Amino acid sequence: MVIVRESNSKFIKVRCPKCKNEQITFGKVSSEVSCLVCGKKVAEPTGGKTRVKARILEVLE
Repeated sequence: MVIVRESNSKFIKVRCPKCKNEQITFGKVSSEVSCLVCGKKVAEPTGGKTRVKARILEVLE
C-alpha cells in the first residue's frame, strides 16, 4: 500500500508595487524573492509561509 501525501503549499501570482510587473512565486519560499524587472523585494521567508510585500493577484492550485 502506497500513501501519497498532498502538499499544502501553493504558488501565488503577485504584482510588484513599484513597476506593476506580475510574476509567480512559491507560497513557502526559502530565500528572498525580488521583482524580475526592477529588483524590489516582493517576498521573504519566515520559516513557514511567505511574507508577501506585493499585491497577491491569485492563488494557483
